[in-house]
Amino acid sequence: MSTPVIQTDLGHAGWQAIVADPASAVIATDFDGVLSPLVEDPARARPVDGALDALARLARSVRQVAIVTGRPALVATELTGVTGHPGLGGLVVLGHYGLEQWEASTGKITSDPVPPGVAVARERLPELLSVAGVPDAFVEDKESSLAVHTRRLTDPAGAFARLRTPLTELADATQLRLEPGNLVLELRPPGIDKGVALRRLLESTGAQSILYAGDDLGDLAAFRAVEEGRRTGLNAVLLATRSSGATELIEAADIVVDDPTGVVTVLTALSDAIAAR
Repeated sequence: MSTPVIQTDLGHAGWQAIVADPASAVIATDFDGVLSPLVEDPARARPVDGALDALARLARSVRQVAIVTGRPALVATELTGVTGHPGLGGLVVLGHYGLEQWEASTGKITSDPVPPGVAVARERLPELLSVAGVPDAFVEDKESSLAVHTRRLTDPAGAFARLRTPLTELADATQLRLEPGNLVLELRPPGIDKGVALRRLLESTGAQSILYAGDDLGDLAAFRAVEEGRRTGLNAVLLATRSSGATELIEAADIVVDDPTGVVTVLTALSDAIAAR
């Protein structure tokens, strides 16, 4: 399989570094919009055909394969089906933006404590949504964060705009942080994002190179962490899908694909290149 279109010199260098020394590389990817298509009901998300097989093939050669997601780690493991895949015994799932870590090798989760502001926000949300005129907005309770989705509403963009100010005020009052995404506004503990999670992963593994794949505004922090690492010698490939239409992420990527099927194509090409080296 041919090398995918890599748009930057740094991306080319990162690709070549992973191929030359996969044992010092990390492959990390978001779930929704990257391994799975975006769906109206988050509980129905599933990986596209070939996604887990592509990760498992890379796992034979690289230092670490990881899924980095805003979902709870156990929810992500259930939806992805990774627990039943024989080639992913060394996988880690960083859930809640790194607040939780699940390891396939042990089946155990380690977790940082959830700040009390999350419980306060959970209690106040129903009234806030009612006052804002969007009582039917779907609240995804992730235990350590709360995501308010407007995708299912009649006017999703309008509801998103109406909720931004009151949710910002709620975040300030509860010492949380409001993170906007693709028709979703998430109340999250401060100091927790995919960039922090990725830095911890790189430090714990001692990796010298990484491929990270994302699709949404929540992945910008991971992209920035990788870009910081590049300034101190980290080799990297930043892969973005157009699933969420996150322009800033797409413009920062070394490789851009349309959807999760494109991600599988890239991961397969990388494993082919490693096998042929």
